Parts: sequence; C-alpha cells; structure tokens
Amino acid sequence: MWGSDSFLVISPSEPIVAMLGMDTVLPCHVSPAMSAENMELRWFRSEFSEAVYVYQDGMEQVGEQLVDFKGRAELVKDYITEGRVSVRIYSLRISDSGIYKCFFKKGSEFQEATLELKVIGLGSGPHVFMVGPEGTGIRLTCTGKRWFPQPEVQWKDAMGEKIPSLSEVETQDDDGLFQIEASLIVRDSSKREVSCSMKNPFFGQEQVETISIPESFFPRTSPWMTAFAVTFIILGIFLGAVVFLAWKERQEKKRTQEAQAEKEKESKDKESLEKELGRRKQLYQQDWRKAKLYADWRKEQFEAVAVTLDPDTAHHNLILSENRKQVSLMGNAPQNCDASGRQGQGESETIFSVLGQNCFTTGRHYWEIEVNIGTEVGLEPRWAVGVCSDTAERNGWFVESPEKNFWVIAYNKGVLISRPESLSLRQHPQRIGVFLDLEDKDVSFYNMVDGSHIYSFTGITFYGTLHPYLSLQGAGTYVTICSASDDTENYPESSPKTHLKSRDMGVAQEANPLLPP
Repeated sequence: MWGSDSFLVISPSEPIVAMLGMDTVLPCHVSPAMSAENMELRWFRSEFSEAVYVYQDGMEQVGEQLVDFKGRAELVKDYITEGRVSVRIYSLRISDSGIYKCFFKKGSEFQEATLELKVIGLGSGPHVFMVGPEGTGIRLTCTGKRWFPQPEVQWKDAMGEKIPSLSEVETQDDDGLFQIEASLIVRDSSKREVSCSMKNPFFGQEQVETISIPESFFPRTSPWMTAFAVTFIILGIFLGAVVFLAWKERQEKKRTQEAQAEKEKESKDKESLEKELGRRKQLYQQDWRKAKLYADWRKEQFEAVAVTLDPDTAHHNLILSENRKQVSLMGNAPQNCDASGRQGQGESETIFSVLGQNCFTTGRHYWEIEVNIGTEVGLEPRWAVGVCSDTAERNGWFVESPEKNFWVIAYNKGVLISRPESLSLRQHPQRIGVFLDLEDKDVSFYNMVDGSHIYSFTGITFYGTLHPYLSLQGAGTYVTICSASDDTENYPESSPKTHLKSRDMGVAQEANPLLPP
C-alpha cells in the first residue's frame, strides 16, 4: 500500500546527447509532484559512493563528490518545490559518457532512476592525400582527428558510387578521442575524382573532402600484362565456381542440420512452457482466492451461467433482443443528464435498467458481458454492469452503490468508476467477466480480453436474492450477454501489469501477485 510519502523518480527514457566541451543537464523529477527541498538528492555513477552531486539538509555536500566533478557540477533547482531538479555538468569530457542514476530520499522512502549520457565530438577532417603509385593504381589516404565516437568513413567516386576502403586504422588518444586513417587504391583511371566523408553515427553530421587525380599519375599497362590479367580472371572464375558449388553444398547440409536443431529446440521449449504453465496453475489453484489475476484459470472455480434478461424487470425505454441476450435504448428515449450529479438534489431522473432472470443465493457463478459504446452525436454514453439484490429499489432515479445493495462498475463521461472512486486502467474494457462468490462474499470484475483484474468488492453482506444487473444510457449504446461458446482464448501472462484494487471495509488496497515468476 502506498503511503502519503510514497513517490516515483522519473528520468528521460532516451539517451541525452551532448557535444564535447559543452554543458548539459541530467534531469529527474518525482511523481506525484511534491517539493524536494527537504529530500536527500544524489546523482552518482555505477556505485552509490561515486557521487557526481549530493544535496542534503538544503545544501550541497562535497565530501562524497568524485574529483572529476568538483567545480563542474551544480544543482538546477528552479522548480525544486515541484519535485523537478537537474544536475548541470560543465565542460563535458569523453569520460563523462555513460550511465548515471538519480536518487531521491524522503524520510524512510527512497527511489532512483537511470539516465544515459552520450558525449560526442566532431573532429577535424577528413583530409585526403595522394601517397603515390602502388601496383596498377594510386594510393590515397584519408585522415581525421579528435572524433567521438568513431566516425563512419566512406569513399565515393564522382558519380556518387561507394568505394570500399582498402584499410582503416583507428587509435585513441589520452582524452579518448579517435584518430582515423583510411586507405584506398584507385586503379580505374576513369575515377579521377574521389571524395572521402566522415559521419558522426549519433548526429548524422557529415564532413567531406574531394581530391582530383591527374590522368598522367596512373601507371600504363603493357600488352602482356593485359593477357595475363585476362587468363588470371578466367582461372579465377573457374576456381570460384568450384569453390561456390562446394560452399553451396556445405550450406545446404548446414541449413538441414540447423532446421533439425531448431525443430528439436522448439519441441523442448514447448514442453518446458507446458510444464511451467502446469506448475503455475497448480500454485494458483492452491490459493486462488488471494490471486486477483488469471481470469481464465479463475473461471474453473466458478459455475458458468447462461444469463437471460428478464423483460418484466426492464425499463420501458429499453429494447431486449428476441433471445433476451442483448439490451439497447429506444431511439426516442429521453436522454438523462449525468445521474451521478443528481444525488441529493431531489430532481426526478430515471436510470434505465434491467435484471437477469437468474437467481443466486449460494455458490460461485460467473458470466461475461460485452459493451458497445455508441458514436452517435448526443449525450455521452453511460453503462453499469454487476449484480443487485431483489431488495434494491430501482424506481425512477437511484444510486447504484453497495449501500443500496448494488455491486457494479460503471462507465460515465469517459471514466470507469466504482463508487466511491474512479478506476485507473490501461484501457477501458469491452468484454467484462462478472465473478459472484457467495461463499466468500466477493464480487469481482475482470477484463476478459487480456485477463486483467478491474475491481473487487470483498467482505460483502448480501441481503435477499441476487440477480445479474445492467443499466445504460446514450444513443447507439448496447450491451450483450456472451454465451459460453463465445469465450475468448486468453492465456495468462507470467506477471500481470494492471494495478489491482479491492474494496474491504471501504479501503482500497494494491494487490501483490500471488505466483512467483
């Protein structure tokens, strides 16, 4: 359960990219927003003791600060009262690149977040030189200095065609900056104009230099050399064909072996997965009441109910389908204002509701409902699903609350609610499972699309006989009772992501996963 001092620390999800020698900031903030003036704030590298900056008791603490950051780091606290602070680092060095962590502590509560800083340097160059004749061509060299990270080097001819480098040599100086030297031998005298470019892989900034080679610099080729070259090429093609055929045969054999190995691995993985699911399901079944997750496994503990709507309990503005599995609003029905805003105001408003014919006094039962929200222009749609007692008052306008013997979740003005609070979900559910446990006095709701838990009423004292309950409002909105044959195949994930809430003596709680990963 979250306390009043609980919070999260949030940092940028993308790396922070900054130029060598410039300044940058490493921002972090707390959520929910709260003042960080009296917190302990710490930015550090891989170890807690490797402090980049420490703020405690309302002032900077330099005793634990790394020598490299003394005089180069300061706290930016313009918005510290809102929990938004940053550490500014001056005169960036290559050694400043890497992972940082920001640590916030308030009383006994503390949290931290991770940031990544990438320092880049756009060095000098490229500079292209003609070294001289080599074999049947001219050797060119392209050099660049003080780059970080290592730049991408590319040679091109006058037509923009890429030419691969003969060799590339990279070294790093004492500051960690790269020195690059790439070589190329130009043998085609038609390529007398060659360019060399160096590009930073982070920023994509590119620098280019072009050199022109006079035709007279290229060595002349004698006739016997031409004949030798043609013979050598033919021989090379023949040998290449032999090598290629042998290589192709080996590759086919290798692919067959790899396919067989992959098939065996898939079989083992499938068997392992089935065993793991069996183990998890066994653990779940041992104590399923405490696990507010895995809706498909939970259904095995409940009796599936074929709910049929009762026309005798339906409001006259509602339309039931012939099979009594779907309910919608009449096209000329009056569109009420927000019913939640009428409580205690004495105005005569009406909630359009209907009960299921099914009656429950004992046992465990579940059914599924699919909600379709209308898109027609008019009043925003509203719906509610759950259970109610036959002792509940449903004439005119009434409050759908546990105190009035209604246990429902409702959608109103784009928000999913369960009195007296709003529910925070990743997405609004369209297919909802209602789990009624009269033995343990519990009513739970699940999103049957992803199997996540929505809300639970626990510790309930039931009066009278319980019935499935539906209400709706808004043009084009309709609710359908799903049959058992419509069940979707939802496989439980290993770790639920939805926050779970329960209602016990009016206190909302955050549930912890029951099963180990």
